[in-house]
Amino acid sequence: QVQLVESGGGLVQAGASLRLSCVASGLIMSSYTMGWFRQAPGKEREFVGEVTWPGASAYYADSVKGRFAVSRDNDKNSVYLRLDSLKTEDSAVYYCAASTMFTPWGRPDLYAYWGQGTQVTVSS
Repeated sequence: QVQLVESGGGLVQAGASLRLSCVASGLIMSSYTMGWFRQAPGKEREFVGEVTWPGASAYYADSVKGRFAVSRDNDKNSVYLRLDSLKTEDSAVYYCAASTMFTPWGRPDLYAYWGQGTQVTVSS
């Protein structure tokens, strides 16, 4: 049974940083592209960033490019999302997901496994 468990969310002020973690079980993460998505109340789930396999190339949504960074540690079966210079509009539930595609290009329908999410709230 595949499980993805996110952690690291919280309440922070604008301009602060957070580091989200996602630990996978039931799959070998080195064989998956790992992505991060987010969903704010009343909005659709949107792509944040992904790190591919092999090669660990990273791609980001324009809204977070230069502020967020995705990384992976295959030995720990973990993927991370570093969030810097947080804005109030970054408030959302953040989800990690796993895809067997080399480059899903942020398409949620190409991700097979999803975590339950971790809440990030940014206050002004």
